[in-house]
Amino acid sequence: MIRTSNPTLKDKIFEAASGTGVMTLGGTLLKTGVLFLLMVATAIYGWQSASMGVMLLGAIGGLILALVTSFKPDWSPVTAPLYALFKGLAVGAISAYYSFQLAKTQYAGAVPMAIMGTLLVLGVMLALYSLRIIRVTKVFSTVVIVATACIALLYLFTFFGSMIWPGLASMGIYGSGPIGLVFSAVVIVVAAMNLALDFQTVENGIQMKAPRYMEWYAGFGLLVTLVWIYLEILRLIAKLSNRR
Repeated sequence: MIRTSNPTLKDKIFEAASGTGVMTLGGTLLKTGVLFLLMVATAIYGWQSASMGVMLLGAIGGLILALVTSFKPDWSPVTAPLYALFKGLAVGAISAYYSFQLAKTQYAGAVPMAIMGTLLVLGVMLALYSLRIIRVTKVFSTVVIVATACIALLYLFTFFGSMIWPGLASMGIYGSGPIGLVFSAVVIVVAAMNLALDFQTVENGIQMKAPRYMEWYAGFGLLVTLVWIYLEILRLIAKLSNRR
């Protein structure tokens, strides 16, 4: 459910790609927009159904398609849109769950807040990267990659470990106390830093004149990051609602 430094956007994948046409920034932005709209379309259905079955279908289907896309980038013109459709089901159902849980709190508008927060993070990171205020150096990349890997491993350990020791899911980092809030804030910052890595890799792909189908692949990678940021912001809002 969470990716490690977005392995879908590695320079080597662009270097190894071959095909017709040339990847451009405009084409990448267009493909990313199409994927986003596809995800929103099925997210509406997922929201309306608010069913665990729909959420699992979207999550499992999205995971399978993400793996296929990662290993077969040349399939991305087909698998990336399918990923967006499946992921939308999961995102919509999860959003409905949070909306229901927070309906009677001061954070009743959690979903719109999370959407606005995600767009704000995207805009800020794009501006910081474009102005070269944030420079993707080797040290920067290493720190972000290691931090993201640690978060991913922690989530996986908690998910599988809680099946044996249920108390793992009640650790302080998942609670609404100071430790939990700081942890969520750190995760959101790390996710945002991954956007800088994504921008850099897309820029490199364009400079290497990667084939046109890699626009779909790049859009897929960016969508993965944005979904991660959105869900983390939702989780942070839920924690804030539990504070007394």
